[in-house]
Amino acid sequence: MSEKHVLIVEGGGFKTGFTSGILDAFIVSDFDPFASYMGVSGGTVATSYFLAKQYRYSLHSILDLAKDSNFLNYRRTFGEEGYMDIDMLATVAKDRVPFDVDKVVSTSKKKDVEFVLTHRESGEAVYMIPNRDNWLDVVTASCTLPFVTKGKHIVDGVEYFDGGWSDAIPAKRAYDRGASRITVLRTWPKDVHTKQSWADYFGSIYFKSIPGLQKAFESSYEKYNESIDFINHPPKDLIVDQLCPIKLLKSGTYSYSKKTIMSDYRYGLDIGLKYIQSYKSKGRNSIY
Repeated sequence: MSEKHVLIVEGGGFKTGFTSGILDAFIVSDFDPFASYMGVSGGTVATSYFLAKQYRYSLHSILDLAKDSNFLNYRRTFGEEGYMDIDMLATVAKDRVPFDVDKVVSTSKKKDVEFVLTHRESGEAVYMIPNRDNWLDVVTASCTLPFVTKGKHIVDGVEYFDGGWSDAIPAKRAYDRGASRITVLRTWPKDVHTKQSWADYFGSIYFKSIPGLQKAFESSYEKYNESIDFINHPPKDLIVDQLCPIKLLKSGTYSYSKKTIMSDYRYGLDIGLKYIQSYKSKGRNSIY
């Protein structure tokens, strides 16, 4: 088999301004050596605009949400809409920063695209192939955060939520499916491991009546750390390129300003351009 190069795009909320910068560097450089694409949570948004070759659209979508006081609102935390109105993702993609679904369907015809979702009942990762009819539904479902967003997000009659809970960096899946090279766009520094978060702990208690889902919350941080160990110490027949920040980004998952988003975006542009320049130096693992 010739080299199968897979692009994996991690989520990260407003930290994906950094990711958008990397992918815009790829767009302007006409750089797309990938056979497959895998997106998780906010990474599905950035990946979608990249596949549609819509320069700066991912950035503009983030900035649009950042300036809209209706997207994040603490007063809704215990209401029906929730702290984050995740349905606004689709509104932005349809009306305010239009996503070219025709272009993305055409681009992805000869390539594999998978977005990671978490099954609401089993807690297992589901690797869904989006299509013209459900693309935005799949993206929204993959970005749905338990205890942060409210309401059910259903695709083809099944309820899902954020793929980061079940497989935040699906590098092992890519390798098992034949990848010989993986480029991972990270929103955390290389060696950062996680501990059980308050959401994980609360979810493991709140969903104790649903064993599969309870287990997903109990073990999500362990799965994440296993993924980090895998990409930091890959098998000998796998090249892993990590494009990640050296230190914490200016923006956080929910904390941000236009200034921090733009700073992260410019940092991502620089990282992306440097990666393209050094891409031909194959045979070694690369971290930028």
